[in-house]
Parts: sequence; C-alpha cells; structure tokens
Amino acid sequence: MHPETRAALQKVSTATLCTALFKRGLRNQFIQDVRPLNPGLPNMVGEAFTLRYIPAREDRNGIAVFQDRQHPQRQAVEQCPAGAVLVIDSRKDARAASAGGILVARLMQRGAAGVVTDGGLRDSPEIARYAMPAYHSRPSAPTNLTLHEAIEINGAIACGDVAVFPGDVVVGDGEGVVVIPSHLADEVSAEASEMTVFEDFVQEQVMAGRSILGLYPPTDEARRDDFAAWRKARGR
Repeated sequence: MHPETRAALQKVSTATLCTALFKRGLRNQFIQDVRPLNPGLPNMVGEAFTLRYIPAREDRNGIAVFQDRQHPQRQAVEQCPAGAVLVIDSRKDARAASAGGILVARLMQRGAAGVVTDGGLRDSPEIARYAMPAYHSRPSAPTNLTLHEAIEINGAIACGDVAVFPGDVVVGDGEGVVVIPSHLADEVSAEASEMTVFEDFVQEQVMAGRSILGLYPPTDEARRDDFAAWRKARGR
C-alpha cells in the first residue's frame, strides 16, 4: 500500500468508502455483524493477512495441539506482518473464541494494524483497553478448540459474508470494517477523500438549517458555488 493511500484511508469513514465502492459495482464489502471493541481509536488501516477456521473435530483438537509450534493459529499471530490486519474466518460462529487477550497482545506488540473476526474474542474487557483496533461479533469465553480448527494461513476466506483475499485493504472505524480490493485501493481512497471534504461542507450547511434539496447531491449551481467558496476559505 502506498503511504499516501494509507494516510488518506485513516481520515475517511467506512460509510464513505462503501459508497465509493458501490459506484464501482461492489455492493458487499462491509463485513456484517462485526463491531469494534475499542471504538475510540483512530481508523484501522492495513492489508489483510488471513486465518481460516473449519469446524473442530474432537480427535484433532485436544488441548495438546497448542504444544505444536506450527499450530496455524499461533503461526498466524507470529507471521502477520507489521502494519497488516489479521482477518479471521470463524464461520460467523461466536460460540467459541477466535483468539484471546494474549494472542491479540502479541499481535499488537508485533506492530499489527488490527484484528477482525466474524466470531468472538475472549478476554474482551482487556482487549477493549488495548491501543490496537479489534473487531468481533460478541464476547466469547470458550477456547477456540471447542468449535474451531485453525486450518489455513493467508488464503482466501469469507469474513462476515465478505470475500477477503490476502493483500486486500481493510479499513475499520467506529461503525465497522470494509474490505477494499487491493487494485482499487488508490483510486477509492482518493475519491473517498474528496467525498469527505464535500460531506463536511454539507454537514455544516445542514446544521445551519439549509435544506438537503439541491445541496445533497449538489444539483443547484448556487450550492456548487457555495462549496467552492467554502473549500477555498478552509484550504481544503
């Protein structure tokens, strides 16, 4: 990801990004039923590094499997690059945790940009205090082994009904998480930045009592002139 793209995505909302993607025919890029544990943090922005779970089978998922240093869940945490987002396919099943506070802390200390699962996280009160963004469906205390087997690292996955490919650009804010195909990241970030400037102008006008008609969208020439003047005055 270009540094300019990362910087731009840190300043735009997932709602604006969803609209920019919709203009390109992409309707299903917002991860469903996933919420931030720590919504006060700045935007999460990073390329996707993925972990996929399948249903656990009892003869394969006893507690002793964690003694294997090559266990895919542990390796995903140790291999996720700095600046990337670990995205976990937990089959939208939050009855057992996708990970817990220690693993998420390790990701944070290694410089990951965040973690997203369409399942649950255990130790969620502790994770909510971390300085790294984390998103899940709901808290879940049981260990992942009761329901999930970590089976593959950095392959294509589904997370919250969204297809996620390694290297896709993942953006999270207080509303949720959107996935941008890697080849569209530069142009989508640029358009979303422009949209954000205009939306800030519109918000200010609406709060001052102006009607949205002719303003949003700007079908009236006078409103377009107002925006140009507003933008020039604010250096945006």
